[in-house]
Amino acid sequence: MALSMEEQRILAEIEIQLREDDPRLAHRLSRLGQERRSRRIRLIAAIVVAAVGVVTAIAAAIITALS
Repeated sequence: MALSMEEQRILAEIEIQLREDDPRLAHRLSRLGQERRSRRIRLIAAIVVAAVGVVTAIAAAIITALS
């Protein structure tokens, strides 16, 4: 559900006030989404690396068995 113009204006005012009152908290909150994405990317990379390792081990076992 989209916010009305009035709701968007109120949220913008709250954001400005937060940045003035507690800049450290505002910075941490702004980075929250980035940290989640970063963790997700690292998890996906780890899964891909593990899958490649398993496929490589299976291929090596097959090649060794056929030799």
